[in-house]
Amino acid sequence: MKQLLRTNDPTQIAFAQALLSSEDIACFEMDVHMSVLDGSIGILPRRLMVRDQDLFIARAILTDNGFELENA
Repeated sequence: MKQLLRTNDPTQIAFAQALLSSEDIACFEMDVHMSVLDGSIGILPRRLMVRDQDLFIARAILTDNGFELENA
């Protein structure tokens, strides 16, 4: 799996998951439960992962919808 998105904003994660789901691209959210360690203040980012073969199209979908992604 490859990292597609890393953010502290849970609304961005939810929107990205909805976009990918609508295109039948499976994704997995990592670090969801890390809020226990940071006291739920949101300093630790969450990561959205996709399969290696879906990375290119997933990046295209998110950038077409206004996401600013880190360079891979």
